[in-house]
Amino acid sequence: MRLVSEDGEQIGIRPLPEALSIARDLDLDLVEVAPNANPPVCRIMDYGKFKYEAAQQAKQSRRKSTAISIKEMKYRVKIGKGDFDTKTAKVEKFLGEGHKVKLTIMFRGREVFHPELGMRILERVAEHNAHLAKVEASPRLDGRNMTMVLAPDKRVQADWARRQAEEAAEAAGGPNGAAAASTGSDADTNTAAATPPPPAPPQPAPATTAQE
Repeated sequence: MRLVSEDGEQIGIRPLPEALSIARDLDLDLVEVAPNANPPVCRIMDYGKFKYEAAQQAKQSRRKSTAISIKEMKYRVKIGKGDFDTKTAKVEKFLGEGHKVKLTIMFRGREVFHPELGMRILERVAEHNAHLAKVEASPRLDGRNMTMVLAPDKRVQADWARRQAEEAAEAAGGPNGAAAASTGSDADTNTAAATPPPPAPPQPAPATTAQE
């Protein structure tokens, strides 16, 4: 077999008894890491430590995969402007962090007979966050609740970021704006130079003194 040390150095081709003896002398394990190679590759290592590190890496991977969750935000049909703005700002924050958001409209009493009121609120929230997300699950009525799911859209976010950058460049007076301003200034100067000055106003005739 091809033997590899704990530090990853190539020890060379060794028979199995010798490889086991080397591992025992180091108080370590002999682990076959590439059984299909020719010859097979074995590595000297602390197998218990190796399993622990592998488990930790798997745990970290699971944690990252579950970090993006579905948040929920609930609205009332008769919600006030202040509450609407506060809740919608939180929805925007969740979407910006990469979370999906489930929007729930809760109907009370006879409000359930006017689902269009809930639709208007959902449409307003979706429109407010159109630069971040797309509608993943269309609005649907489930008992006394109406739900809709928004999901982050990287393409939409990239387009919005590009437009924001372009608007910022224009506001700061980018090269095109400066050239246009310069051209306009030169045109005004040339026009002023080509326009003849206005004629001087006529001078009043000198006064005559009457002779007696």
